[in-house]
Amino acid sequence: MTDLFAYDFMQRALIAALLVGLVAPAIGTFMVQRRLALLGDGIGHIALTGVALGILTSTSPIFTALIVSAAGALLIELVRVRTRTSGDVALALLFYGGIAGGVLLIGLAPGANTATLTSFLFGSVSTVSTEDVYAVIALAVIVLGVLAFFGRELFVLCQDEEVARAHGLPVRLLSAVIAITAAVTVVIAMRVVGVLLVSALMVVPVAAAQQLTRSFRVTVALAMGIGVVASLGGVSAAFYSGADISPGAAIVLLALAVFAVSVGVGQVVRRRRGRGPVPQKGAEAVPAGTIPQTKPGSLDPGSPST
Repeated sequence: MTDLFAYDFMQRALIAALLVGLVAPAIGTFMVQRRLALLGDGIGHIALTGVALGILTSTSPIFTALIVSAAGALLIELVRVRTRTSGDVALALLFYGGIAGGVLLIGLAPGANTATLTSFLFGSVSTVSTEDVYAVIALAVIVLGVLAFFGRELFVLCQDEEVARAHGLPVRLLSAVIAITAAVTVVIAMRVVGVLLVSALMVVPVAAAQQLTRSFRVTVALAMGIGVVASLGGVSAAFYSGADISPGAAIVLLALAVFAVSVGVGQVVRRRRGRGPVPQKGAEAVPAGTIPQTKPGSLDPGSPST
């Protein structure tokens, strides 16, 4: 184990992986509950355009990816709300535009080619610099702070948009908060797992946690724990494997393995309970995989959940 910390690049990689493992499932829980599980994929493709723009202009790819990703996330929300285009079609449009823009701009960059994007597509822990670590720490603190500040309101929005409106919550603003924090998370994670796999780290730990929990708060906490284990475990496994294994791929496969185990454990637990989750006092029984409607006046994210 000491060998793992003997290299400076591995120390930086582990710090980045730890933060990614915390942040990605945290925002991912809200995205999954809002039925926007593929939002991370769409933003990831847009981020490629930002990375290519940074390479073309000889500026920080992280900075340009952050700006372009945030703008793209807001554009997805705008297209979804203001036009007749459904959410999945809006995401598909940004999928195509993001990839095409990235390939086009990288082709215009002197001395660069599509291979230059590989480390951003699939992650490369050896390229994580000290400046990248500082940027990841700052962005992670911002994301977790925003989620902590807006947590109750986002919980209600993700449950039922009409209920959120009935409570007088700013639905459009909160939707934009989810989109922008997802964009920031993609930028945080692209050096570790890559923009093509970051969505998996947002979704898979949440899906695994939902098999074992009954409240939203516990789901968030467990998903973050699974994310940390998968991130650190994947980076460590890639280091000790002795082969040229992508850390991003190892992280995602480890998360999927945890999901498979969680499904089996969840089934055993539900069988032992007999009728499934016992409803809280004063609450109706909730079928597995759903969250009950929030009653007016109640914004408690500790309600029974997946």
